[in-house]
Amino acid sequence: MRHSVLSAFSFLLALTLPCEAQAVQDPPAKAHESVIAVAKRSVENWKALDDIQTGLEPRPALVVQRDEEPDFVREFVRLQWRSADPIDLWLMRPKVSNRVPVVLYLYGYTDDTDRFRDNGWSKRATADGFAAVGFVSALTGQRYHNRAMKQWFVSELEEALGSTVHDVQLILNYLVGRQDLDLEHVGMFGMGSGATIAILSGYIDPRIKALDLLDPWGDWPDWLAQSPVVPENERAKYTTADFLSNLTTLDPITLLPVLKTQKIRLQQTLTDPLTPQRARERIAGSLPNDAQLVQYANPEEHLEAWQQSGLSGWIKQQLRPQTQAAVGIGAGQQ
Repeated sequence: MRHSVLSAFSFLLALTLPCEAQAVQDPPAKAHESVIAVAKRSVENWKALDDIQTGLEPRPALVVQRDEEPDFVREFVRLQWRSADPIDLWLMRPKVSNRVPVVLYLYGYTDDTDRFRDNGWSKRATADGFAAVGFVSALTGQRYHNRAMKQWFVSELEEALGSTVHDVQLILNYLVGRQDLDLEHVGMFGMGSGATIAILSGYIDPRIKALDLLDPWGDWPDWLAQSPVVPENERAKYTTADFLSNLTTLDPITLLPVLKTQKIRLQQTLTDPLTPQRARERIAGSLPNDAQLVQYANPEEHLEAWQQSGLSGWIKQQLRPQTQAAVGIGAGQQ
């Protein structure tokens, strides 16, 4: 049911998917720690978005794979700060000698890392001298394991959101330690639940200077009560006062008005089937006054705009020096 509903949105998702993914398999993670070891770990503080110490112990990064392509270098880096939850980070960098600005990419909870392995996607993402950093959220893709089937992204929404916001900060900490990236110019693109996490990350981490948000989830009382992402036989569990109280500090409509991020663009597809109209309107109404709101009547209109400036064209313009920003970005960048 969950995935059949999301497949209805496949046209819009296809705008950002590569034409084909390379047949590269993720190397297996280390053997999972025992259930006992996992149970004994410190409890992470998901409500405190800036608490990246409780229950989190960063280990040395491991470069698993490095690919040299004509226009870019792609690294597959394994990061870890929780027991049994390694994070596969894909870092694509253009072949230039200077430090380059960075765009983080976080898609929806059903997406995996295939696009980050695709040469076409990577070439477009690194065009104009930008690094692209891709990963997936908690309870997603290779990070969904050691769980009962009844536990999934929405049933564990507080954890999924809070822990991934911690991940973003710790990923940035790792990137700061590299000598080839310009961490004074960092942007983040998010889609669906990834856009929600981008909002929360922008709120807590001032290193993120630009946010490009496509159809974020939010306004949890309305979203959980009406979104088709939630199966009807589970909906009652997620609309109780207890469940909603855990999400109060993790709601975009609470944090958007007070965001200090320098540049914000919210893109909404008015026919997006995953976010109810009431929630979509409340998210748009929560934007800071200086943010940009772009609304598309349908996926076709969004595709036309995407073909004009590319998925990351706008965010690259915000991160480049002002003298270059006026030049703009060519069509089809992403």
